[in-house]
Amino acid sequence: MAEKKIATDRLHNFFHEMTRQSFWQLGINDATVARYVADVLTDFAGANNLYRVHSAAGRKLDSVVEILSETREENAGENRVLQERELRKYLGDYTLFMSGIFRSHVEKNGFLDYYLQEGQRSYWTVSELDLSLYRTGFILFQELSKKFEYYSGALDYMRKAYFAPEPGEDPFAGWLKQVEGWMTTNLTEN
Repeated sequence: MAEKKIATDRLHNFFHEMTRQSFWQLGINDATVARYVADVLTDFAGANNLYRVHSAAGRKLDSVVEILSETREENAGENRVLQERELRKYLGDYTLFMSGIFRSHVEKNGFLDYYLQEGQRSYWTVSELDLSLYRTGFILFQELSKKFEYYSGALDYMRKAYFAPEPGEDPFAGWLKQVEGWMTTNLTEN
């Protein structure tokens, strides 16, 4: 368990450094946003975290439309506001990750504009819910919403600069292979 925590911390440090460096190169000097984006990258480095929403039949959902339609019926209970916040935060994170790190896949399938709009809308909803719940983090989500396309583009830049797949390589497998390679190399060096 301690080794997993160390690996996660190192992975987060790696993503934080890559995010800060990429953002700095693009003139983005917001340390809070860079740390949040590194958190998202660390979280979604695990496929189970990336596809954490499942259909009623147990199938992993990888479409924003499917996620929204499947979860509408589930969010009818007492904790509806908290469930809606959690869903919207996940959708904001998911669309940021996919439209940034896997932009070519999203573009190829014709989802980019929708993902950019839904990500912006989801983060704005999180900020409004946080405000209504008297949570202090609402300003971060307002910033992510207002500049969603900009941050998505910065992730696309980071992918091109630091995580470019080999010619003909599946971008998903290539990205995970690079992350796993970095973790293996750095864990054995220390």
